[in-house]
Amino acid sequence: KTFERFDFSRLHGKHVQSLKNLSSLSALYAGKNLAFIGPQGVGKTHLAMAFGRECCLKGYKTYFLRASELNQKLTDARKHGREGAVINGLVKPSCLIIDEIGRCVFDKENTRMFFDVIDRRYNKDGPSTMIFTSNKTPNQWGEYFSEDDTLLCSLDRVFDDATVFMIKGDSYRGRKLETLGLEAGIAKHTEYKNA
Repeated sequence: KTFERFDFSRLHGKHVQSLKNLSSLSALYAGKNLAFIGPQGVGKTHLAMAFGRECCLKGYKTYFLRASELNQKLTDARKHGREGAVINGLVKPSCLIIDEIGRCVFDKENTRMFFDVIDRRYNKDGPSTMIFTSNKTPNQWGEYFSEDDTLLCSLDRVFDDATVFMIKGDSYRGRKLETLGLEAGIAKHTEYKNA
């Protein structure tokens, strides 16, 4: 996904230019986090991936994973006694993208590990950003994490210095959808008699 291939003409409002300016990576250099919030199909994941791609092109390590993959990664780390290594791996990249917050529920231990990642990235030196996408507003994220205090601490750090893009509208998907009507039943045959 690239910024060039994103259809900005479908977006309207006074903050569209801020969205277009993301390709400058100023958020990364300023240590600012980003969140793209809105219904499915409005381009949240595309924008997050485009930002990550720009980071890679400039030589910054980027790690993209869905929230469900993160949840499983944390569970597996606990199962195999690799919590420290997995957390370090999530802290190291300059850009960490977590897609689709609100698609799965993190248990208490995974919520605490998620907080550790957030906390360590919050105190990290150098160019650094976290990007989140979700259909849910951040005040609804508590439903998907199992420990309120830990989540509140995490969110406090995530949104301490962040830009949240609230995108409304219809899905981009389905523009090439073709619907064909057919009729089911026994075919009627016409008989022709010789004249």
